[in-house]
Amino acid sequence: MQRNALKKLKEWKNKRNRKPLILRGARQVGKTWLMKEFGRQCFQNTAYVNFDSNARMRRIFDEDYDVARILRMINIETGVRIEPGKTLLLFDEIQEAPKAISSLKYFYENAPEYAVIAAGSLLGTAIHEGVSFPVGKVESMDIYPMSFHEFLIAVGEEALAGLLTDRDYDSVNAFADKYVHWLKLYYFIGGMPEAVKDYVENGDVVTVREIQKQILSLYENDFGKHAPDTELARLRMVWNSIPIQLAKENRKFFFGQIRQGARAKDFELAIEWLQDCGLVGKVYRVEKPAIPLKAYVDFAAFKLFLLDVGLLGAMSDLDARSILEGNELFTEFKGALTEQYVYQQLIAETGYTPYYFSASSHTEIDFLVQKEGAVIPVEAKAEENLKAKSLRAYCDKYHPACAVRTSMANYRQQDWLLNLPLYAIENL
Repeated sequence: MQRNALKKLKEWKNKRNRKPLILRGARQVGKTWLMKEFGRQCFQNTAYVNFDSNARMRRIFDEDYDVARILRMINIETGVRIEPGKTLLLFDEIQEAPKAISSLKYFYENAPEYAVIAAGSLLGTAIHEGVSFPVGKVESMDIYPMSFHEFLIAVGEEALAGLLTDRDYDSVNAFADKYVHWLKLYYFIGGMPEAVKDYVENGDVVTVREIQKQILSLYENDFGKHAPDTELARLRMVWNSIPIQLAKENRKFFFGQIRQGARAKDFELAIEWLQDCGLVGKVYRVEKPAIPLKAYVDFAAFKLFLLDVGLLGAMSDLDARSILEGNELFTEFKGALTEQYVYQQLIAETGYTPYYFSASSHTEIDFLVQKEGAVIPVEAKAEENLKAKSLRAYCDKYHPACAVRTSMANYRQQDWLLNLPLYAIENL
């Protein structure tokens, strides 16, 4: 597989004032594979420690922060000779060893010549439990499920992915039917690497759904193992409500959908826990579409998205035929999958922080992004329906420099908006 994060890791390796790097992300998004593949490509050898399955190495970090001693112990444990510039040190599931997290500060201060990468699936929850985090002494990188671009490469469609990279929209339009075919499959398969790998090898969507269900079960098991007992019931209620929340025409998160009479303060910690695990993401409403968007955030109003579109389909028990062929019963939820997909691509591919805007029922904009001193409204459409009443009303009132409608329709520039195909949203 090809992951875009490998390029970022190579850039990190060559930095002059390199700090230890922490990879953050949910379980099963490919952090371990990414670290090891980076080590294979860019170093002579790799010393790998998994703290989840190695109690001895956890104890080694409990003693003190003497980097020389720690390196000797890692050498003995892994059998790998550790040399600056030649050896990559990998600390996996580092949230299981709080002192190892703290030790990264001393690697940076006392042994910066060593390349160190740590990864943690539940790192955010560990920090909330009082772990001393080496602020300013480490860098961090968020790892997400595979994007649609990465998915295209995985299924052998490098040429289609290349057209998107080159922004060759005449050619992209010519192959629109192929892009739509793969996009619908991506809606079902999603970007979890294990699910993508299995589909590439076997082409069986039934097995893909079994893998997705196993991943969801793994996440739910983590709730019982790692979540505070006081939050466990609320956490499961929030988690199970996500498909319901996104199925509404207005996808704003309503606490009343969790249970009657529910209040925000009752579920804030549960939502925060899910965010810290990388399982959900918030898109906040802004009260005014102005620069900087962050200054106009309404923290009381937000949409809550899942980490992966394929997992959303699995949680909702959507069958492959409904997604690939479509039917009348599926029409309404198709908008939820589309918005989930666009959110996922925005955070994984563009680097933008998405917000949304709602002033009235006539000016509800799915996403706003801040780009080069301008606010860009983005409306997501599930099919080729080109009606954009909300977007038109928004443009008439706020006169943005550019407005984007993303749909299954071909790329084209109109006088007041750009129609960007859903499969090309990476180019926003």
